[in-house]
Amino acid sequence: MAEVLLLNANYEPLNVCNVSRAVSLVLLGKAEILHEHDQPIRTSRGTIVSPSIVRMRYMVKRPMPQLRLSRHSILARDLYTCQYCGSRKDLTLDHVVPRWCGGPHTWENLVTCCRKCNLKKGDKTPQQANMKLKKVPRRPHFVPYLSLPKYMKAMQNDEWAFYLPVFEEFGTTMN
Repeated sequence: MAEVLLLNANYEPLNVCNVSRAVSLVLLGKAEILHEHDQPIRTSRGTIVSPSIVRMRYMVKRPMPQLRLSRHSILARDLYTCQYCGSRKDLTLDHVVPRWCGGPHTWENLVTCCRKCNLKKGDKTPQQANMKLKKVPRRPHFVPYLSLPKYMKAMQNDEWAFYLPVFEEFGTTMN
């Protein structure tokens, strides 16, 4: 099922939801369609447009979200690429400084790593394993309303990218 970018009344991204949720918001008069998918939705009563981007008609107040440290957030931060060899297959996480050496479970000590490099590095530091990181891991400097994985996926949609904030640290630019 297709996904829909949900915007607040001020065009700030709120969430990515499914088409049925977006259509129900539109039919209830709570949201308006800004962009639509090419394929309409067929119902028992005919066809209706399939929204791609909808905007709420009123402001939704929500607290500032916290950027959570999770496997998916680390993978998204590192653009789903091994930070040692650049591979995009069979990915896992690696502690740069191993836990047994006192390495913390933090943004600055976790990187995306393919299984091959993870086995090669083992329980050593990158220097001990004669491996070099492509970039120094760090905590992202922003807190998006969308989760980091959803943001990274949304930036690949040209229609959606116009409504999303640009964060240079991820190499994302507006088209």
